[in-house]
Amino acid sequence: MTRRILVLNGPNLNLLGTREPEVYGTATLADVEQLCVQTASRHGLQVSCRQTNHEGGLVDALHQAATDPDVVGCVLNAGAYTHTSVALLDAVRASSLPVVEVHISNPHAREAFRHTSYLSPVAVAVIAGAGIDGYGYAVDLLARRAPGHVQA
Repeated sequence: MTRRILVLNGPNLNLLGTREPEVYGTATLADVEQLCVQTASRHGLQVSCRQTNHEGGLVDALHQAATDPDVVGCVLNAGAYTHTSVALLDAVRASSLPVVEVHISNPHAREAFRHTSYLSPVAVAVIAGAGIDGYGYAVDLLARRAPGHVQA
C-alpha cells in the first residue's frame, strides 16, 4: 500500500511562471509538483499530480481518487472554477476526501468575483496568498490528518 495525496490543479495553472508573474510569481507547475513530492516524502507519502483545463477532468479525478483506498487527501487549486463550479463543489462533497483548497494569490485582495468560493464550505482548510508555499503547507496538513500518521 502506497499512501498518497492527490495534487489537483485546474485551468491555466499549466501556465505558471509565464502567466501574470506579478500575481502568481515565476515558479512553474513543475516547481509546484517538486515541492509537493519533497514535502510528502518527509511524511512517508507519495503524491499524484494532475492538471487539467477542463472542469469535467477535475470532477473525474476526484471521483477516481475517492475510490482509491491509498489516497488520503487532495490539494486542490481549482483556478477560476473555484468561483463558478457547483459541479466541482458536488464532486468534492461526494468524494468524502479531506480537501485543502489552495490559491497562490490572495483572491480576497483581487476582483470582487474572486471573493466567493464554492469550494471553501467543503474544504478542511483554505490556504491563500502564500505563493506556491501554500501547496507545501497543504500537503503537511493532509499528511498530519492521514490515518496512522505519527508525528515526528
